[in-house]
Parts: sequence; structure tokens; C-alpha cells
Amino acid sequence: MHIKEAQEIVDKWIKEFGVRYFNELTNTAMLMEEVGEVARIMARRFGEQSEKESDKNKDLGDEMADVLFVLICLANQTGIDLEEAMRKNLDKKTNRDSDRHHNNEKLK
Repeated sequence: MHIKEAQEIVDKWIKEFGVRYFNELTNTAMLMEEVGEVARIMARRFGEQSEKESDKNKDLGDEMADVLFVLICLANQTGIDLEEAMRKNLDKKTNRDSDRHHNNEKLK
């Protein structure tokens, strides 16, 4: 699935099942909440915190998909073509960082 297609699918889903988009501020708060759920799993499963029994069955992929869904909602609401934005962002990173990480002693 291409990013543009994902944006169209989410838009269709919102219109069919969600009635309308929540406003941008609500979706931003929801994005932070979803990122927090991913962070909780990461800190407990891969970090140094103990994982609670109730968190052991949490699906990290599903939580990441929740983040992506809300991010796509925000992009749709604000007229952002995420595919184009990602392309430009990768070009920026490539131009800025093409040698930076290869010369980082900490990564060797």
C-alpha cells in the first residue's frame, strides 16, 4: 500500500464509519496518546522498566498502526500529501546527513 492510498482509505473510513474527522487539536492530543502507548510498550518490552502482566499481550504493531492512523487523519485534515512530504524529507536528510553517520565513531 502506498502512503497516498492509505490517506484515501483513512478518509473513506472516516466518512463511512467515523461520521467526520475530530478537530485538529483533538487529533493532535489523540496522536500524543497513541505515541504514549507505543512508548510504554517500548520502555517495558525493550527498555529497563518491568513489563506489567496486563501489557504483555499488547500488540506493538497494532499500537504503531494507531499512531499512523491518527497521523494520516491530521495530514488529510491539513492538506498534507504525506507521500510527497516523506520524499522531500528523505531528500533533506540525504543532503544534510550523507556522511554524518558514517563518520560517527559511536556507531562503529
